[in-house]
Amino acid sequence: MSLGPVMLDIEGRSLSPADRDLLREPAVGGVILFTRNYESPEQIADLVGEIRALRSPPLLVAVDHEGGRVQRFREGFTEIPPMRRIGQEYDRDTAAGLQAAREAGWLIASELRAAGIDLCFAPCVDLDWGVSEIIGNRSFHRKPDTVADLATEFARGLRSAGMAAVAKHFPGHGAVLADSHLKLPVDRRDYGLILDDLRPYDRLIGNGAIAGVMLAHIIYEQIDGLPAGFSEYWIQRELRSRLGFGGAVFCDDLSMKATRDYGSMAERGRRALDAGCDMILVCNDRDAAHEAVAALNDYSNPLSLVRLARLHGTGHPLRETLLATDEWQAVNKRFAHWSDRPEFHLDA
Repeated sequence: MSLGPVMLDIEGRSLSPADRDLLREPAVGGVILFTRNYESPEQIADLVGEIRALRSPPLLVAVDHEGGRVQRFREGFTEIPPMRRIGQEYDRDTAAGLQAAREAGWLIASELRAAGIDLCFAPCVDLDWGVSEIIGNRSFHRKPDTVADLATEFARGLRSAGMAAVAKHFPGHGAVLADSHLKLPVDRRDYGLILDDLRPYDRLIGNGAIAGVMLAHIIYEQIDGLPAGFSEYWIQRELRSRLGFGGAVFCDDLSMKATRDYGSMAERGRRALDAGCDMILVCNDRDAAHEAVAALNDYSNPLSLVRLARLHGTGHPLRETLLATDEWQAVNKRFAHWSDRPEFHLDA
């Protein structure tokens, strides 16, 4: 059975019979894990094993695990600093900042791959315009070229540990105040200003650093009246045609309040896929997940299947073996000291 276009969540720390039935539906292609699904490294590895055993090819298993405040698994995993701290390190010492970005990617991917997880939705390449609270210190930097440099190294770190990079939130979430979990943000800038937000994607795509992109639930009103996740303009004209991206496109969680005025969950799912997304997320709403799956059980896009198949992780080190390596011990030790270090700021 091939991978379907829906990624959804589960409630607990092991699969229930209802979970198993839902995850076997043809429209399902992946599972995203949250903190509620986590107890320990051993438990999460067992849960991922349960999920992977349900289907062939196995469902994609993903998690938001960027570092900073967006790190779903804590105890038993290395605490990764927010990406802004790595940007500050870059300002202090360029080589040290690039090394930190690469090591953060490697460490995240290594620990997640030891649990069998395919993807973390990272790096966040939104620019730090000093406006968005939901992005905030998740951003590497304000300067597009610095973000591109650091995101490229982060992606290389992920890839060296067997994980593809998924950049977000295209075309850019950093210049709006509103949180799309709660309302639909509107970006009123003209295209010339938004080009800054696109520059990291241009670089990442050009150097082959990313295999996936996640769309923002934002309307860029000077360009298109639809949120980016429903917009053929942003997906087909900008991302696919102008930037030349051939990887997988994810629509961010359709249960967010930003999308509620765009029809039922089934209609939202169709809108996103028709606009050019390869996979949609439906999280924290089991009724909506059932609705989307039922509506999309006959959906098939051969190109999407190829793009999604490329996202499976490679290599699966034993956790005990990983933690015994000199590389893990050295990188873990370096990041363990970051929480004790004062933040570095350049004078304006």
